[in-house]
Amino acid sequence: MSGIPDLPTNIDTTSRAQRAIVSAADSGIGRATAVALAAAGSDVGITWHTDEHGALDTAEEVRAHGARAVIAHLDTTDIPACGDVIDRLAEELGGLDVFVNNAGTGGATPLLDLGYREWNEIITTDLSGAFVCIQRAARRMVAAGTGGRIIAVSSVHEHQPRVGSSAYDAAKHGLGGLVKTAALELAPYAITVNTVAPGEIATPMTSQTDEDPHGTERPGIPLGRPGHAREIAAVIAFLSSSASSYITGSSIVVDGGMLQMGPQAGSHLTSNEWRSV
Repeated sequence: MSGIPDLPTNIDTTSRAQRAIVSAADSGIGRATAVALAAAGSDVGITWHTDEHGALDTAEEVRAHGARAVIAHLDTTDIPACGDVIDRLAEELGGLDVFVNNAGTGGATPLLDLGYREWNEIITTDLSGAFVCIQRAARRMVAAGTGGRIIAVSSVHEHQPRVGSSAYDAAKHGLGGLVKTAALELAPYAITVNTVAPGEIATPMTSQTDEDPHGTERPGIPLGRPGHAREIAAVIAFLSSSASSYITGSSIVVDGGMLQMGPQAGSHLTSNEWRSV
């Protein structure tokens, strides 16, 4: 696909029923997003990597909102086969309007100790796999000719680094660049592409599964606590809706103000002394 495409003239992005796929929707941000999209009227494709029971629980919550749920296993290190999973789910849903690339992994190994195997696993999972899945979703949306929404769940580390996270930081910086370029190239097809960049969120990835973050003190975060997965899902649901029709190529940071402190300070400060002069 090359050259300047003809601009579609018959795209209605305001009233169509939505068909969405959310990767890694077996827990945390992915589950909250799948449920939020179902509550907004979307049928949802749900993927899981290691927790099939979690995916089944998510599907049950989606169906409780009167929406359809379909489930598939997805391993974003299995390239290019991970893209086939997106195609199969889209076929089962009868189309694809929204793709949320949420699958990812992290690490906490200093650069000098980081082995290539760990580096490659993180880069492949968080960036190369994201490319394949986003590309497959975009191709389907372009072929359908009815516009679409692509949202990648990134991190505050898309914007600022963290000690011990060289591979993760590189992957998330790369994901941000991928999304910006995709936004430029897909805009003529009425497909918007954005990232949501969470800070510390109470999820399995931060060892805070199903915890109420309002009871956890974080002095280094201006709002004083981690976020809830539903607070990220609400932003993703907005970006998936017609209300966000003029937003593309953006990274929406949802971090309780962490980036204003620098992520390293946001997670490491142990007192509130910084709040006063």
